Amino acid sequence: MKFKPFLATLSLIVLFAACSQDNHERIFDSSKLPVVSQEAVDQLIADFVLAEDGDIITIPEGFFPLKTQLILDNRRDISIRGAGMEKTVLSFRDLRAGGEGVKLVGDNVRIEHLTIEDAPGDGVKAQHCDGIAFENINVTWTNGDKSKNGTYAIYPVQCKNVLIDGCVASHSRDAGIYVGQSEGIIVRNNLAFGNVAGIEIENSDDAEVYDNVARNNTGGILVFNLPGLPKADGKRTKIFRNNILENNHKNFALEEGQSNGNPVSMIPPGSGIILMAAKEIDVYENEIHGNRTMGIAISSYQITGFPAEAPNWSPYSENIRIWNNDYERPMAIPDLTKEFGQLISMYNAHGKGKSQDIIYDGFFDRSRATEIIQNPMKICIDEPQIAKLYFTLFDLEKGTSDIQAFKDITPFTCPQGISGL
Repeated sequence: MKFKPFLATLSLIVLFAACSQDNHERIFDSSKLPVVSQEAVDQLIADFVLAEDGDIITIPEGFFPLKTQLILDNRRDISIRGAGMEKTVLSFRDLRAGGEGVKLVGDNVRIEHLTIEDAPGDGVKAQHCDGIAFENINVTWTNGDKSKNGTYAIYPVQCKNVLIDGCVASHSRDAGIYVGQSEGIIVRNNLAFGNVAGIEIENSDDAEVYDNVARNNTGGILVFNLPGLPKADGKRTKIFRNNILENNHKNFALEEGQSNGNPVSMIPPGSGIILMAAKEIDVYENEIHGNRTMGIAISSYQITGFPAEAPNWSPYSENIRIWNNDYERPMAIPDLTKEFGQLISMYNAHGKGKSQDIIYDGFFDRSRATEIIQNPMKICIDEPQIAKLYFTLFDLEKGTSDIQAFKDITPFTCPQGISGL
């Protein structure tokens, strides 16, 4: 779909807002730490290579300049323990081979109390782990928000029993905290800022995302199901008690068609929560404030414009329950830099240039019903002061030739309460 911004002055406002953002926010300055000796660096590399089941790899205070990856390969019951995220820093700025800074493969692995900086690819990646814990670690890129930064800061994929607790993730060109194709997931007490996506759960089952702060990202919290992955439709994510604040950052992801480009490049700045092709999702007791485009988006994969067919996968969001959240719309123009943002700004049901609390793109499975007002995808919204919310339901079936928008939220409310679905 192609949408033209409706006023040139609005584009200037957006440009000014983007330029005025602090793109170099950091929690501490690692350059002030003493640089360890080459012998200490060599010892750390050896500790990873020679680790045996049950070992504790202790990393002392200091700044570790690394020119090679740290890889833990198929080990069990391993703890990797620094002296604190402001005391132990692993820098991969000069990495010459490999992508990830730290790569972990094994069962019952824990990494804690350290910082990982400037990996050319992912900061720390865990794959095929049963029992993986990231606790009190900071993963970042120190030159601010650049499209050349790594893709993910904290990245467990194809794992079981995942814990991400008390961590900080910033400045990734995709997601700060990303959990993909995994199951049994807890993401809690974390801070994600300055990323394109703060926290993303993708094609995963049984995730709980709670007590986190997602601020100053392009999008705060995402739950996506994408086609063509080894694990198809993920289900049962709970998003609760999070502070999702002012996620109005410019989108600096690689565009589709570029190397490693992906759908997050389409996310409009000002997105609180985006559910795309998501299944069995509960969103409750969150503070959703200051996100200039929308608080929550319920969308199908069709909104991307990409092919929406794959085995054992559905492009629709369904069984979505949203209740007891607190919204605060900012006095700001919705995004105009992305087509999704232009759609919301220009065609919402409350007037051009209005931020929305909840939007629903209106795509649905027509084998289940003939009209969206029958609520075939079981979208349930039960918010306090629901009558004051800015809600827009779109009808995009005819593309840009006849976009329609409706403000009536009644078909998606739950008169029997949230358990009625």
